Amino acid sequence: MKKITVTILIIAALAVVILLMGSLYVINEGEQAVIVQMGKIVNVVTDAGLHFKAPFIDDVVRYPRRIMAFDGEQKSIPTREKQYIFVDVTARWRIADPKQFYESITTVNAAYSKLGEIIDSEVRTVVAENYLRESVRNSNLILERPENQEDAGAVSPGDILSQDAVQTLIAAEGSREPVQRGRRQLAEEMLARSRRMVPEYGIELIDVVTRQIRYSDELTQSVYARMIKERNQIAQRFRSEGEGRKAEWMGRMSSERQSILSSAYARAEAIRGQADAEAARLYAEAYNRDRNFFEFWRAIESYRATIPRLDKTLSTGMEYFRYLYSPSGR
Repeated sequence: MKKITVTILIIAALAVVILLMGSLYVINEGEQAVIVQMGKIVNVVTDAGLHFKAPFIDDVVRYPRRIMAFDGEQKSIPTREKQYIFVDVTARWRIADPKQFYESITTVNAAYSKLGEIIDSEVRTVVAENYLRESVRNSNLILERPENQEDAGAVSPGDILSQDAVQTLIAAEGSREPVQRGRRQLAEEMLARSRRMVPEYGIELIDVVTRQIRYSDELTQSVYARMIKERNQIAQRFRSEGEGRKAEWMGRMSSERQSILSSAYARAEAIRGQADAEAARLYAEAYNRDRNFFEFWRAIESYRATIPRLDKTLSTGMEYFRYLYSPSGR
């Protein structure tokens, strides 16, 4: 009898334990749950801690409360001018209404698939409605002329072009068109359009960010060719500027050289005139002191200059050679 009583007590205790274990469940921090009874939602639990449910007939479906990241796949999308680019976007989202989420999607994996459909569709629509420049640029900063630089070409020869002047030259030569909206505003439009689609699934879309935009292979070659052309134009502008500066400096140098040579020539002529006058005075003074010696000295100096260059002399009976045969010149 005692054995039967002990057995019944053990069975009853086990039944109580199983009953209690089946009716208790724990919601961790960062979790929320939907209590489903026979396929029908009977409760939504968002507070962390220990909770009760009907054993065996209630199921606990857990969902994360944290913000989750959605990473889309790169899609080839045509822009308004039919240029194909690869756009890669990322988004942050969370489950705002667990009950509606369970009724419409049920699983987190299904939510990722649904987000992919919605976001990819809106991204494709926004990119296709705008020009390529709107997707790849945020501002017109590169096209803005510096406020303190009225004209990049209005610089004096020899001046070093500043960075502002260089940017102005680039903007002047480039064939870029200004953006009206820009990449950031397009991302905001993608977010706004996608947000209109997700509330019915119990999802809150926090943001949509364009993570990367990559040109297609065909467009990449076209962009490279355009960049090369623009840089060649800019380089040619600098070369032309340099050639103009060079011509101006060469003109100045030639003018200054001619001025220096003219001044030097005038000074040399003045010095030469003074020297000739001084030589004439000395000659005249020497001539007046001893006329015969003066004539003799001039003849000897003349012989030194002319005789070494004479190949032959047919006659020495000339008055010119009179001092060669007689010191007195007779």
